[in-house]
Amino acid sequence: MSRAFVKEQDSVDELPDRLISEHANLVTAEGLAQIEVEVSRLDAAHATAQADGDRAEMAATARNLRYWSARLASAELVPPAADTTIVQFGLTITIEREDGRKQTYRIVGEDEADPAKGSISYVSPLARALAGKSIGDSVRVAGGEAEIVAIT
Repeated sequence: MSRAFVKEQDSVDELPDRLISEHANLVTAEGLAQIEVEVSRLDAAHATAQADGDRAEMAATARNLRYWSARLASAELVPPAADTTIVQFGLTITIEREDGRKQTYRIVGEDEADPAKGSISYVSPLARALAGKSIGDSVRVAGGEAEIVAIT
């Protein structure tokens, strides 16, 4: 059949895959649970879209399901750190900036990072600057200095 005779709304191209990070997919237990929930949610949404014949929604949910299924398959669960004397994955770090502001961040996997909620990816510049440091150490942050005041 010629494309000239296909209704535009009947034709939905498959969406391109979401890019997957080149970094190891390290996750906390909470991050792994979030990925599992997202795969289940998308699986159900995809089934609903298929039952409804909603081709656009099928394409969208299939794309996201491929991404989250790949992230689930590549997830590397990092157990909670026993040593809280040095900054490492999964720990919460409080820094004090030169102006006296204190900020607290938890270092987590890329998919669970949400700086607005206090979690940063382990591959972020701040997390890389903090990694391996201890309380009292200084790090360069956004053009200024900050001191690590707590690690939990």
